[in-house]
Amino acid sequence: MLSLKLSDLKTVDIQNYLQHAIAPRPICFASTIDKEGHVNLSPFSFFNLFSSNPPIVVFSPARRGRDNSTKHTLENVIDIPEVVINIVDFDMLHQMSLASCEYPKSTNEFEKAGFTQEKATLVTPPMVMESKIKLECKVNQIIPLGTEGGAGNLVIAEVLMMHIDESILNDENKIDQRKLDLVGRLGGNWYSRANASTIFEVEKPNMNLGIGFDALPLSIRKSTILNGNELGQLANVNELPFVDATFNDDNLKQIIQYFSLNPDEMERELHTYAKALLHEGKVYEAWQILLAIA
Repeated sequence: MLSLKLSDLKTVDIQNYLQHAIAPRPICFASTIDKEGHVNLSPFSFFNLFSSNPPIVVFSPARRGRDNSTKHTLENVIDIPEVVINIVDFDMLHQMSLASCEYPKSTNEFEKAGFTQEKATLVTPPMVMESKIKLECKVNQIIPLGTEGGAGNLVIAEVLMMHIDESILNDENKIDQRKLDLVGRLGGNWYSRANASTIFEVEKPNMNLGIGFDALPLSIRKSTILNGNELGQLANVNELPFVDATFNDDNLKQIIQYFSLNPDEMERELHTYAKALLHEGKVYEAWQILLAIA
């Protein structure tokens, strides 16, 4: 394993390693305005949600590593402590990337990147009409993290108003994650895409505690077939399951019939079948298969 002491590395190398490792990162596509009325539109991947009550998002326009200069966005939110965060989807990707070019301060990146300015409700900076989700925010605090090139500046912003395109809502007027086609920032030139074909659900532990790995029968916990993710699914039940006499599965019957004279081979086949069931999210069925010889 490569072990790196970051104090021994150049800033550009620290950034390279961290941005590749800590990913994907959501993108804050921030529109701001200065005292003269010049609008700026820039993306930042040092960004996330940090509180729901109050609703707080934080992004960080870092000092440039090459010359220690600051971003126009940072200068603008110091001037006018307001920002609109426009959520980026795949249809906006290349235009968003174009807006990251370091144009002169008076340049309007809306025009350069081909976006449409839309008047906000509660704040001065305009919104990106093409974005399906817009967050109007007031800036509560700006925290410098350093004075050298590469140092971040935490812009702590409170969300005052959300605008959500109806095309991504479900019947309950909630956002349908499958209807969004979000993009995330990786390292270098790499991005990721999260849409209906790539996202997946993981059932959250409920109010009752999962039994945990240590409560799994030894033959399951020490399985050479099941990996940590699959054992985690099994360990997330609220109590150790019992054999259900009504459970009926033809594959289980066949495995027991064919491998009854070879217990080790039978266990391997049962664990392999349980693994396939877990990949389908069938935790109860997988438990029943594993309990056949546990």
